[in-house]
Amino acid sequence: MERTFKDAIESGRFIVTGELGPPMGASDAVVRKKAAHFRGVVDAVNTTDNQSGIVRMSSIAAAAILLDEGLDPIVQVTCRDRNRIALQSDMLGASALGVRNLLLLTGDHMTMGNHPDAKPVYDMDSVQLIGVADELRKGAFMCGDEVKSPPGFLLGGAANPFAEPMGLRIIRIAKKARAGADFIQTQAIFDASRFRRWMEGVRDLGLHRDVKILAGILPTRSHKALEYMRDNVAGMTVPESLIERLRGAEDREAEGVRIACELVEEVRAIEGVAGVHLMPVMWEKITPRLVEEAGL
Repeated sequence: MERTFKDAIESGRFIVTGELGPPMGASDAVVRKKAAHFRGVVDAVNTTDNQSGIVRMSSIAAAAILLDEGLDPIVQVTCRDRNRIALQSDMLGASALGVRNLLLLTGDHMTMGNHPDAKPVYDMDSVQLIGVADELRKGAFMCGDEVKSPPGFLLGGAANPFAEPMGLRIIRIAKKARAGADFIQTQAIFDASRFRRWMEGVRDLGLHRDVKILAGILPTRSHKALEYMRDNVAGMTVPESLIERLRGAEDREAEGVRIACELVEEVRAIEGVAGVHLMPVMWEKITPRLVEEAGL
């Protein structure tokens, strides 16, 4: 493995992670093809857990393929589909396969996906799940029984800098830090000025010293995708100026990269931001170019 997430965090340098959506099928070749776009250019790669409630290959299975490809995966684990028994079991299984990083989430509701009639579980939320994972690595199950071979995880949580009320959202980060989170990945950022205000609140509580804050950057070449996020994704702020830039661009791919690079430059200059999390949804191949042009 060329790079590891733990090495990046411990080094104190600016961290770069990516995100890979497993396929809606059983082909490992699809994962391997996407993995090639991240190899050697990011410190770790998230594998999403049936994002938006849509059935995909298991995030843990995709992570095992990434490990085979020489990448360090961050496995996303959501509370939506499993109870506390299954969640603890899956985390131990991921560790046994070589996974060392988890991103623990409550999870998108199934009504957003392709099985809207599925029964939700939500035995716990993301803050509780972080606490459970922290206890696992300390050697105890949620019930108090001993874990014979504790996993050595780095634990992460998510944050939305644009959801209201901002103050309560920041307090939720504090709860995740107290529960055992080592890092926080944010929702995609398009409004850097609002993100800057959010980071002021994070610094006021000293949270940037407790957890590594990774700012979410979502490169896109589609103004329609930006319009969709603005209109349909809760807590998402997308300035009209960015939509107009993409709509009027002769080369939308180049303009999309340019916008993403500008956002990277802005968030990188903010005190307390430890890195960026690149989310090239269905556009993984742009990652090496984006990392190079953004000077990462």
